[in-house]
Amino acid sequence: MAAEQIAPLIAADDLASVERRFEAQRQAFGQDPYPSLQRRLDGLDRLEKALRRHEAEIRAAISLDFGNRAEQETRLIEELACIEGIRHARHHLRGWMRPERRRAAWWALPARARVLQQPLGVIGIVVPWNYPLLLSVNPLTAALAAGNRAMIKMSEFTPRFGALFDRIITDAFSADEVSVINGDAAVAHRFSALPFDHLLFTGSTRIGREVMRQASENLTPVTLELGGKSPVIATDGFSLAEMARRIMFAKLVNAGQTCAAPDYVLLPEGREDAFIHACREATRDMYPTLAGNPQYTTVVNDRQYARLAAYLAEAEAAGATVHPLHDEPADPQRRSFSPVALTGAGDTLRVMQDEIFGPILPIVSYRRLDEAIAYVNARPRPLALYFFGGRNDRDQVLQRTLSGGVTINNVALHATQEDLPFGGVGASGMGEYHGRYGFLAFSKGRAILYDSRLSGSALLRPPYGRMYDFVMRLLYR
Repeated sequence: MAAEQIAPLIAADDLASVERRFEAQRQAFGQDPYPSLQRRLDGLDRLEKALRRHEAEIRAAISLDFGNRAEQETRLIEELACIEGIRHARHHLRGWMRPERRRAAWWALPARARVLQQPLGVIGIVVPWNYPLLLSVNPLTAALAAGNRAMIKMSEFTPRFGALFDRIITDAFSADEVSVINGDAAVAHRFSALPFDHLLFTGSTRIGREVMRQASENLTPVTLELGGKSPVIATDGFSLAEMARRIMFAKLVNAGQTCAAPDYVLLPEGREDAFIHACREATRDMYPTLAGNPQYTTVVNDRQYARLAAYLAEAEAAGATVHPLHDEPADPQRRSFSPVALTGAGDTLRVMQDEIFGPILPIVSYRRLDEAIAYVNARPRPLALYFFGGRNDRDQVLQRTLSGGVTINNVALHATQEDLPFGGVGASGMGEYHGRYGFLAFSKGRAILYDSRLSGSALLRPPYGRMYDFVMRLLYR
């Protein structure tokens, strides 16, 4: 069956339909505000089975939307990561749902204190185009584990996958459990303005600000997974060749269209030529050819390709040096962007101001580690930070910088761990999810105090007299 038949394009959802689905979910949640463990596990099971049934179709649809997306990348970074997240939630869900004991104040004894994680209600999820499966399913897994209903707004830039995912979810869930929304910017605008009980957005900082502004009208809490320029700080304490291999793998997977991709490298002065040579060797080893290579992902659309080309044109015009990392040139018709390194790029250039989101790797030289740390700290806090080197330098970097997450001696691996929180800070986002952190993000930690028939609070009631004075003296000591 042709991929076009597997995932046909569909008309966008109209605004009235979006609002009807939201109201249906809100009413359904009101009838079952605390789903049992078994109900939640059943939802996770249905989600996993649905994904497994459609694995080949998912790869085909995403590849068509990109022009070419390496099947191996979709399997590794999206499908496997989704299944791993569902398994992790299923394995730990009973413990996450268990009321947590807390210590009651001594004057309230023999009262008992507990925290119960309760579902919030209807969760809104706004999905970007770069990892449309992973960034739909990971938040959905957290929402279902926490006992919520969910509505998912897909990106209009991956329409074939959006259509397919709608069909996958419709086959596995009723519309008042999980609903997929496809549509343009107008639909996205109305979606973000709905009075969700929590809204998770993944995308650019610019759009994130708009989403937060809309959510604020309803006092909807938000988790914003944004991006920014995630730096690599390299020191002399790690193999240059191996560092280049690890950096280039993370930089070139999905053609660099990854929010946690290494954006630029801070390198000790004098090592630039050796590092560029190592990056070129690593690139050629992974991708002997680019033209027609099904393992090298293309840029998602003409607009994004033109943006990357404009970065290079501006940098060259300003005197920066472009270092090709592959023998084959770029192919605009196929949107195959040939990887390059940049040196001498001034801070005012767009490639040094914007999140690159493509296979361009600027290199910034420094003389002392203090300079590299100061360079990072002078810019908006990044979603991720990467360090290669020895323990003393590592500890300095960890203690003197702030970012969403960190991987030491590799790139982006922290984002694949279900037991670690994933989220930005400052301009790179707010809030976090993955694993238990996602369960907590979509839950309300409800404080519960169980008082007894004999209550210490009786000692503090009027009329105030000697007993009140005595108890207060004890409390103040």
